[in-house]
Amino acid sequence: MPFQIIRNDITQVRADAIVNTANPEPCWGSGTDAAIYRAAGEEKLLAERKKIGRLARGEAAATPAFGLPAKYIIHTVGPVWVDGNHGEFETLRSCYRKSLRLAEQLGCESVAFPLIATGVYGFPKDRALETALSVIREYLEDSDLMVTLVVFGRGAYELAAGLTERVEAYIDEKYVAERREAEYGGALSNRTEEGFRRRRRDELLSAGQAFPGNARRAYRPKARRDWREEEILSGSDPTAEGDHPVFQSGIPHEAGLNEDYDLVSAPFTAPFEAKEDEPAPALPTLDAGALAAPAEESAGYHAVPAKKKPSLEDVMEHLGESFQQRLFRMIDERKMTDPEVYRRANLDRKLFSKIRCNEEYIPKKKTIVALAIALRLNLDDTRDLLNSAGLALTNNSKADLIVRFCLENGIYDIFEVNALLFKFGQPTLG
Repeated sequence: MPFQIIRNDITQVRADAIVNTANPEPCWGSGTDAAIYRAAGEEKLLAERKKIGRLARGEAAATPAFGLPAKYIIHTVGPVWVDGNHGEFETLRSCYRKSLRLAEQLGCESVAFPLIATGVYGFPKDRALETALSVIREYLEDSDLMVTLVVFGRGAYELAAGLTERVEAYIDEKYVAERREAEYGGALSNRTEEGFRRRRRDELLSAGQAFPGNARRAYRPKARRDWREEEILSGSDPTAEGDHPVFQSGIPHEAGLNEDYDLVSAPFTAPFEAKEDEPAPALPTLDAGALAAPAEESAGYHAVPAKKKPSLEDVMEHLGESFQQRLFRMIDERKMTDPEVYRRANLDRKLFSKIRCNEEYIPKKKTIVALAIALRLNLDDTRDLLNSAGLALTNNSKADLIVRFCLENGIYDIFEVNALLFKFGQPTLG
């Protein structure tokens, strides 16, 4: 099945059949048509084209390819764009559909298309691309033909209005987050600078109110006596250490710590703030005997004995699912067939068979992502599938960010995902 979009001169592409955006009359004009005639040999190709005679718009016919690195040239006549209400879309769909059908009738295993009718015929590029992808996707549901869409450059076609801008904004946002994560240790990995400052200000202003939710804190016994708020489970962001009254109130009485014990966490409702006219509440103290006593005997404290580290043998006995086990479990849970999966993933049947039959085989990252798209996995499940193969999505890869954008926005059409990847100069999937 595999479909790909490439940047190239179509006269240089190796395929069994090359599609030409032909003139209705047996002559050659400009653009792709002229380039194909020159590369194939003008006189020989024109003589064959005259044998066909006039071609109606939406029809397709074939000639030998002569000097081209192909067996056949499929000539099809695209629609002239008026306003979209004069049958332009149906004519364009017919061009692709009949060219694909003719290629298979000729015994071709591969065919290369230009973006039909977007030159002198004036068909809007974004709508032409959408139409092309729709017809090719539908046709390849029942065909193993290799189809290539050839463009001169990434600017030679356009995506749906607003989609490119949304992806650009998403990439910019995640790059900002990545830089902030590097600077602040990940505390605000999905927040922008402006949002961070606004939330920090609001939290400081409400410091005298109930502190939100349960908090996990880490006490560092050999460092200075302070507390760091690592995570607010209610979804709020932490403030900078030392700025909030909770960091200036000493050690909260709900938790105690011995260096021989693991971290103890406990919720509390409000930060302590001393009043000028009343003394600070006394905090319980610990002596050596209390620290050595069992947890239930230490007034107000709960300590957890340090856990014994597992041996290598223990770890090996509790291995998680392998990549293949996880993948085919997911396929079974969705009641999908193998052909359905590899076609949706834009994969070759032989490659998918290798994945199924060889338990030790780990495919490339882009292949696993394509399978995740085919299975319509959410972001977390996609990460789990990648992790089972020792791989991950990152915020410092544009390709990974585009994939994340698609998963978060429910874009599960592999053709649309690949169109986005190509637009931003990234390797396509499958």
